[in-house]
Amino acid sequence: MTSLDPPVLHDGPTEGEEFDGQRRRFLTAAASVMGGAGAVMGAVPFVASLQPSAKAKAIGAPVEVDIGQLAPGQLLRSSWRGSPVWILRRTREDIEALTAQNEDLRDPASNEPQQPDYAKNPYRSIKPEILVMIGICTHLGCSPTYVPADAGAHLGPDWKGGFFCPCHGSRFDLAGRVAKGVPAPTNLVVPPHHYLSDSRILIGEDQEDVA
Repeated sequence: MTSLDPPVLHDGPTEGEEFDGQRRRFLTAAASVMGGAGAVMGAVPFVASLQPSAKAKAIGAPVEVDIGQLAPGQLLRSSWRGSPVWILRRTREDIEALTAQNEDLRDPASNEPQQPDYAKNPYRSIKPEILVMIGICTHLGCSPTYVPADAGAHLGPDWKGGFFCPCHGSRFDLAGRVAKGVPAPTNLVVPPHHYLSDSRILIGEDQEDVA
């Protein structure tokens, strides 16, 4: 504005006063936002504490699995400690076949160490119809393929169902027991687990650990 311009009359605050008002409103709003954010941040540790932490998951926090819809002959896949866990509901024929294969197996009684006691029976399970095991070959860590008896013609006439490792040809029966003469040295691993109900299993924790 030059000296020849007419004066401007202000019915409201001056530019400086308006700037100060805007500044106060900004600071007040910012303080409110920060206060709200602080309240939210304060709540986060509490909410997070209700869930397994990343560290707990990394060291093997138990995993609950619903098997209520698992039909005979079906395989359900889950995971625990970063490893695949397989849950198989065996048919009556599968269960009967398990007792007829002992002479073809390297360790039919599961005498290898570091296995739970409920894995040391012909079924390697708490319940004969439900098998729970780690889906990793004990040779070099490949993941075997589930091959039911009626889908294993390519594995020979004596195949009664089980798991075949495509990497190096290791074979396991429907209890995860390793066959003789294959690269895998031991049976597939049965993880610690127990039943919460008839339809829910907790992987990663034995019943004895619950107290």
